[in-house]
Amino acid sequence: MKKAISVILLFAVMISSAQQRHIFSLSPSDFLLDGKPFQMISGEVHPARIPAEYWRQRIQMVKAMGCNTIAVYVFWNYHETKEGVFDFKTGNRNIAEFIRICRQEKMWVLLRPGPYVCAEWDFGGLPSYLLKIPDIKVRCMDNRYMNAVTRYFNQLAKEIKPLLCTNGGPILMLQIENEYGSYGNDKKYMETLKNIWLKNGINIPFYTADGPTQYMLDAGTVAGAAIGLDSGIGDKDFDLAKKKNPNVPSFSSETYPGWLTHWGEKWARPDTNDLKKEVEYLLQNKKSFNFYVIHGGTNFGFTAGANASSPTSYQPDITSYDYDAPIDEQGQPTAKFFMLRDLISKYVDYKIPDLPETIPTITIPSIEMKPMLSLWTILKTNSPIYSPQPKPIEAFDQNQGLILYRTKLIGHKSGKLTITEPHDYALIFLNGKFIDTIKRDGGNWSVTLPKTDVDVPELEILVEGMGHINFAQYIIDRKGITDRVTLNGMTLMDWETYLLPMDEKFIQKKVTGPQRSMVGSKPGIFFDGNFDLDKTGDCYFDMSNYSKGMVYVNGHNLGRYWNIGPQQRLYCPAEWLKKGRNQIIVFDLHQLNAATIDGKTSLN
Repeated sequence: MKKAISVILLFAVMISSAQQRHIFSLSPSDFLLDGKPFQMISGEVHPARIPAEYWRQRIQMVKAMGCNTIAVYVFWNYHETKEGVFDFKTGNRNIAEFIRICRQEKMWVLLRPGPYVCAEWDFGGLPSYLLKIPDIKVRCMDNRYMNAVTRYFNQLAKEIKPLLCTNGGPILMLQIENEYGSYGNDKKYMETLKNIWLKNGINIPFYTADGPTQYMLDAGTVAGAAIGLDSGIGDKDFDLAKKKNPNVPSFSSETYPGWLTHWGEKWARPDTNDLKKEVEYLLQNKKSFNFYVIHGGTNFGFTAGANASSPTSYQPDITSYDYDAPIDEQGQPTAKFFMLRDLISKYVDYKIPDLPETIPTITIPSIEMKPMLSLWTILKTNSPIYSPQPKPIEAFDQNQGLILYRTKLIGHKSGKLTITEPHDYALIFLNGKFIDTIKRDGGNWSVTLPKTDVDVPELEILVEGMGHINFAQYIIDRKGITDRVTLNGMTLMDWETYLLPMDEKFIQKKVTGPQRSMVGSKPGIFFDGNFDLDKTGDCYFDMSNYSKGMVYVNGHNLGRYWNIGPQQRLYCPAEWLKKGRNQIIVFDLHQLNAATIDGKTSLN
């Protein structure tokens, strides 16, 4: 009996300790944890970019580099994929579980819930269903947008409120919007976001994050909120923040150990010496800071975003979010990791733990691939949607993937065909024959249709929607054909539209299975192959023998590949493989012949 009582008392003490409440507050010069100055040394990771099975290992890696805090983006559109339908429970959408693991690993949390986050994530985290509204305005007091934001905040608040430090959790501070001073100047909007959180009982300090320039801080800060600087690298930046609001502390909310990469660019490899100088300054001056990102993870499926500096520019992000970060895409430490770990250890008064075990990797010998199915065969089973002129993907409740537009040519039957606008990659077919490709970037949106002997030629335009723009002034970015198609200046009417979302549900329903058919010579072919494993491990599938498309392994969408590089290998976590027989399916927009695929142990 005494033993049982002792166990119960021990359990009660453990629960009490785990739920000890803390007060995090702001002084004019310091962040205070239970009244004492506290320096946040934070590393940012994104649960949505990491399989849930690997969360703990990644959190332990962040701690092993010397960090005491983890910054977490919440991607609104990852949790509300359909209007009014939220998922905070399944797989790596269980944000509360991620935060609970942070608490178990004795790590504090900075929460970055948006609604807009940027992050090289599709539409900066905003849900694409908003784009169904023709005149929608985002990141401002547009009632339709704010109603959706309020619904999201109300749902998320239920998940995070028990995990605030005031309730025994690890969340110290919550960010209001993100880099708003780079986008707009609606101060009422920013205050309204803050007030929605307050009404939901979020009783911890708030902060904003903006570039260290006067106009950005004027437009992006909120009264009473700490000032984050993206990034703060010297006295000049912190003095500017102090001038903006002398009553709150400031910190480097995004210190960049790496950088993003777009398709067609060289890998981003920022100078490490500059990074070392920045971090040493922050440590010497006891400034709080957050590494963006300490570990990037992967833009699985269609979650990668894009940038645009003008209406005719378009720079889609690659599938890997390795980011040249200290912890690489697969969770392995890099030379940069050890440099930073050594530097941080010289300034902190706590013991930095040993590194956790890394996830094992495997190689996979050449996989024999075979043509499986033509996209055009699938289309025969789909019913068309009729419209006078083309409509974008979002009008049909589709996010990205593919969309086919088909019409008959009456009047002009050859000449200059112009798409206004092709978002983002279009293949043109005339009477079933491939004619040319139109890419969105650069504004060259015309091709020449040859003459044909067919009395009423059939025109088909297959469009791939890639990442929605995630930064700056062009984020209202619909996919497919956004306005019209003209031939020699004549607007083409009377269109059939076919939806091809290419997500995991679509592949399971339309592609996976024993079916195999003649694929013909028209581009748009699925290839498949099987491989057997006696053990599992992380690997990278080498797609350098293919052109442009998507890869699915055992039903999981690994993301996009494109032979313009620089990325040629797609990361596949061990959790998505199994002992015994595995299946890989490749959809390629251009490839007509099957080619082998290997499994490698690294991104490069």
